[in-house]
Amino acid sequence: MIKILKNNEIDFKKYNECLEKSVQKNFYAKREILDHLCESWELLIWNDYQYMMPVPIKRKLGLKFVVMPLFCQQLGIFGEDQNAEIEVQFFKFLQNKYCVISYSFNFQNSFPTHLKKKRNYFIEPKEYKILRKDYFKGRKSTVKTAQYLNFAEVKLTENIQFIQNHFKGLDKKNDVQKFFNYLLFLDRKNFLKIFGSFKDQQLTNLAILVDSENRYSLLGLINDDKFKLDNGASFLIDRILQENIHQKSFDFMGGSIRGIEVFFKSFGAELQEYPIIENSKKDLLRNFFKK
Repeated sequence: MIKILKNNEIDFKKYNECLEKSVQKNFYAKREILDHLCESWELLIWNDYQYMMPVPIKRKLGLKFVVMPLFCQQLGIFGEDQNAEIEVQFFKFLQNKYCVISYSFNFQNSFPTHLKKKRNYFIEPKEYKILRKDYFKGRKSTVKTAQYLNFAEVKLTENIQFIQNHFKGLDKKNDVQKFFNYLLFLDRKNFLKIFGSFKDQQLTNLAILVDSENRYSLLGLINDDKFKLDNGASFLIDRILQENIHQKSFDFMGGSIRGIEVFFKSFGAELQEYPIIENSKKDLLRNFFKK
């Protein structure tokens, strides 16, 4: 029932229709995003695109591996409903047909088998006044003390230097370049929103967001440490929520580091866990020779 389609075999009209109708719909599975982030990718389909599963591919030493690309958080199985039986069949098919280094399902996929999970924090659209009641007490206080800062939407082209000077989180030079290439790509596609906090006309912090229809996703918080005591990051997130949460959900896109996790939770965000496959080199070699 499950079939592998090479990229040039995919009917993208049916692909887009399935994605749009799916209950698991997310930004990461859009064709243009996968085309940009993946070295290549294939598609598993059930029947005539009733269910589908994008599979990112990376080739090394003549071998083909499944590897989640940088900045792509969740993929998995997409369909018009959640079907645990079919999801398990996709899971088994992936394991049997591919050498999987890493793969992230989406938080609405579930499997009876035990899989490691990663954490994400998310806020559904609601009235800001209602959300504000769920802020941690300390976050309310921090936001209140930062109201002397100014808030504005800014352009990527005018703030590249600030991002380069204060960007943290990626150690490899090649990964940092991928990040900036991704920002430029998102900007060209009108998927990028950037908001800044200012103290006396001096930029203190930037919030870099992916803008996807009815959702904002936090791609990065860029902070000038000279202004750490001004709490610009808290001010920025609060102001974005204040102006948008009534119509757009907010995805914090992660939360595995304790301090960052607490920061996200303090805005009333709810935990979403999504299952992942991660194989060590030893496991990968063992699985490879079984095939």
